[in-house]
Amino acid sequence: MGAALLLGGCRGDRDDAAAKARTAPKVTIGQSDAQVSTWRAPKIEVDGRNAQALAKQADEALVAGRFADDDTSSLPLFMALRTYPPMHARAEAGVEHSIAGLLLQAREALADIDVDPDALRRVRHAASVLRVVALDRPEVERFLQQVDRVEDGQRDSERGEAELARGRVGEDGGDGAIAWFRRALALRATDARARQGLGAAESALIRRAEDAAAKEDYAGAEHWLALAQKVRPEAGVVAEARARIAFERAARIGELRDAGIAALPQPRGIDTARGYLAHILRIAPTADPTAAELRRRIDFAVHYGLFQPGQRFTDALQGGGRTPTMVVIPYGDFRMGAPAGEGGATDAERPMRVIQFQRGLAVSMNEVTVGQFRQFVQATGYRARSTRRGYSVVYDLRSGNFVRHGNVDWQHDYLGRPASDDLPVVHVSAKDASAYAQWLAEQTGHRYRLPSEAEFEYALRAGTKTPYPWGAGTPPAGTGNFTGSGDRSPAGRTWQNAFAGYADGAWGPSPVGRYTADRFGLHDMAGNVSEWVADCWHSSYRRAPRDQRAWVNPGCRQRVLRGGSWASAPAEARSAWRSGTDADTTNARIGFRVVRDL
Repeated sequence: MGAALLLGGCRGDRDDAAAKARTAPKVTIGQSDAQVSTWRAPKIEVDGRNAQALAKQADEALVAGRFADDDTSSLPLFMALRTYPPMHARAEAGVEHSIAGLLLQAREALADIDVDPDALRRVRHAASVLRVVALDRPEVERFLQQVDRVEDGQRDSERGEAELARGRVGEDGGDGAIAWFRRALALRATDARARQGLGAAESALIRRAEDAAAKEDYAGAEHWLALAQKVRPEAGVVAEARARIAFERAARIGELRDAGIAALPQPRGIDTARGYLAHILRIAPTADPTAAELRRRIDFAVHYGLFQPGQRFTDALQGGGRTPTMVVIPYGDFRMGAPAGEGGATDAERPMRVIQFQRGLAVSMNEVTVGQFRQFVQATGYRARSTRRGYSVVYDLRSGNFVRHGNVDWQHDYLGRPASDDLPVVHVSAKDASAYAQWLAEQTGHRYRLPSEAEFEYALRAGTKTPYPWGAGTPPAGTGNFTGSGDRSPAGRTWQNAFAGYADGAWGPSPVGRYTADRFGLHDMAGNVSEWVADCWHSSYRRAPRDQRAWVNPGCRQRVLRGGSWASAPAEARSAWRSGTDADTTNARIGFRVVRDL
């Protein structure tokens, strides 16, 4: 009698059956459409001596849900018992229950195939068994069709993974990984492996975008991102990658801008900054404002050095204290002089000519004050012309005339009394004014000087073309210290030639900055005190420089005054007005302001 297989029976017989199962032919994906091992029922001999024991063993396996795991499972045992006539009916029922249980287990495993790594193995094993024992049953046939779709999908996914490993993503819509993963999903929409494969394909395209961005090829990066967006448009991953690349791009552009700005103060810094600007223009989005910002800073550096138009600043003096407050006025051009037909104009203000300023200029916001000039005198021991000469010209309240008065110098006001520090300094000559500007230059290391005529008129006009900076006729209230019909001297005098209907509340120079600043932010350009400029006097502009430079003849004795004063006729408050006088002149109507090159 042949050896019988009993639960817990002969170890050698069970091992022999297991060995046969292990050595049965197996087919891997890509080798056959079978996809699974071919199941063979183990040979189990049944006779009267072991039938009951095998039946009990089969029942226990059936209850335990071990339907076809090995030769001790219910299905192979019941199939063997079915050949033993006394057990046929019982065994037939056991076979049916085993097939039903195995099919149920297989369906459950099939449902878990995307979440349980071992589910596919169980499905394949169940399918190999059911193909042998119940292929003719409709429910089994339907299950096997489902398994075939899963197998086909697995094969497609594996091919997609192979294509992905070779770098063939298939982003152009042809062959490649994406096509294989989509085929797998067409077979089963929930296929996790195929979905993961599409995610990997999307990631591969995003990596290409990131590689392009790392090389600053942002157009290429957007190309790859657009293709990645088509892979899984619902995932939102590409939007995150696009935002990340945009952030890194903006950071890079910011680094270039900062480097360009930092380069500006260095030697050849403008050329270096322009190189950074060109770099930004190559990689920045069309609407990005960074390039415009750096271009503006470069433009400012070209025309204003390290400053900006309208900026106010002071420079430190080596001996302590600060320079007068300077205001950066913009570069540009204007027509210098008086046009034909302008009331009060003379030939000295013609011919008109266009003056172009290639750079901005810093102009002192106010006229130089008594206090500021005092700091200069105390620091240097300088003796002004009026101090050395012992007199100057003051206003006489009783007669209403300007008269020579002894013991008057820069420390005194228009009446010859001690002046407060906030008044514009008067009783100074052109040489005194130049000496003060030279001292500022020595103290700061910057080029402080008197303005040229062209610079003064450009600053005075502040972009206007009218006879006066405010337009024509009487100035608006609070505009400046001019001769107005409403003004009264301490003795009750009025002006015979004055702006009708105007009153500024002052007779004599006012403290600086009391009246409204002009469009450039400068005070008292057209009034308060007339001011020395650097030019020598010439009776007209014929043969004058075509640029903003001062017109200077070595050794000239006469210098130019610009801007009206508190005692000037209205015609002398015009923007084009100019007058010549001896460079040593000192009186109560003349002061000065300084400019600084940028």
